[in-house]
Amino acid sequence: MRVMHIFNYRAMIKNSLYYSFIAAVVALTPLNAQQDPLFTQFMNNKLIYNPGYAGTPGGYCGALQYRKQWAGFEGAPTTFALAADASLMKAAKLPVGLGVTIMQDKIGPISSLYFRAAGSYNLKLGMGTLGMGLDLGIIQKSIADGNWIVPEPLKNDPSIPSGLYSSYNNSNPNFSKSGLDIGAGVYFNAPGKFYVGLSSTHLPASTLKQSDDLQFKINRHYYAMAGVYIPVGVWFNINPNVMYRTDMVTPSLDANLSIIAFNMLWLGYTVRNSTESSILFGYQGAAMSGNSLSYKICYSYDLTPSLLPSSGSHEITLSAAFIEKPKKATRKKNARFL
Repeated sequence: MRVMHIFNYRAMIKNSLYYSFIAAVVALTPLNAQQDPLFTQFMNNKLIYNPGYAGTPGGYCGALQYRKQWAGFEGAPTTFALAADASLMKAAKLPVGLGVTIMQDKIGPISSLYFRAAGSYNLKLGMGTLGMGLDLGIIQKSIADGNWIVPEPLKNDPSIPSGLYSSYNNSNPNFSKSGLDIGAGVYFNAPGKFYVGLSSTHLPASTLKQSDDLQFKINRHYYAMAGVYIPVGVWFNINPNVMYRTDMVTPSLDANLSIIAFNMLWLGYTVRNSTESSILFGYQGAAMSGNSLSYKICYSYDLTPSLLPSSGSHEITLSAAFIEKPKKATRKKNARFL
């Protein structure tokens, strides 16, 4: 798509600095090299990046994420993600994991919707499980906004959908196109010890095209992630996590260090590309017989560069997992055999 023009939001007119910042972000964002949504808490929802993760925890798991980036700017990025997966080993005696992910990402008038179903073959290897998975689904991109402001109000620019150039000229339709989405990945999980994964999304690298002037080029994305749990004494664990991602245009590296205290409290710090940072804290607990149900709530705050007049970026994750614990062998004495 050609260079995008400034769009107008009523609330942003009240503050020219906010208005100028959003205009610059949108105008400088090329639609043929747009990264997937970024989450600071990538380690808390791995299925959205890697279908090989499905089933590797060995139970029934789910995660819900919400991210508000650059809070204080109307039209700033807002992202929602839901993921759930299950192992069929106990229920059907099959070494298979199934999963589903739904994501919605919105920035200004641009909206992206992802829906994928995943399947993974789970192979027991030593202390952990290797998952080799594929996912299949759809990706939808849409642009719908009637409040664009252009330098020449009476001129029609075919690269702008739903362009409101004057009260007499609104000839371009909204952009809304869907396409096939396929991903693949391998993931090894040794519970409580370490994990490592490699994956790729948007393998078809399709172009969502409405006309020669209105189109999205969906680039392939590649991910590498790893993490390890290091016990320190009886009550503390150190948990470093890293993720590298690229669409072969814009690379990104996240490095996180978290401390887990008493197996309940989380405190962490993340650096992205050595220029952005965030803090996170959370709580995890367990319930039911044998602590088979675990749950976690985690909040992170991305520190905004001082030149941006926003209140930072906020992200919250709610997750839960039901993993049946192995029953301990019991011995009973009988007086007849004493």
